[in-house]
Order: sequence, then structure tokens, then C-alpha cells
Amino acid sequence: MIKKTVTKRKYSKGAQEEVRKEMHEFEQGTAHSGPKLKPVKSEKQAIAIGLSKAREKGLKVPKKS
Repeated sequence: MIKKTVTKRKYSKGAQEEVRKEMHEFEQGTAHSGPKLKPVKSEKQAIAIGLSKAREKGLKVPKKS
């Protein structure tokens, strides 16, 4: 008998959508962060901003390590 492994999602669909929106803004060159609205310079930074926004909304996102 073959056992199926059940994996839990680490991120909710809403969190994925927030990251997708932030990446789209980054690609368009309109993504900004911080109180001085400095432009986002890397993909990693854009992903981190998207996850942060998802956390603020209370969506399912793992804690910061």
C-alpha cells in the first residue's frame, strides 16, 4: 500500500496574492518602501514587503526567523 503524504500550506492564497502584487509593482518600477518611500532594488526585498503586508492583514504567513 502506498502512503500519501499530506503537506500543509505554509502561506495562504491571500499571502501569495500580496507577494504577487508587490512583485508586479517591482517589475513595473513603482514599488517603494519605508517612510521615505525609497525604491525597492531587489526581488528579495519585494517579496519581504509583500509578506509583511500579508502579516499586517492577518493572513497565514510563517513568523520571521
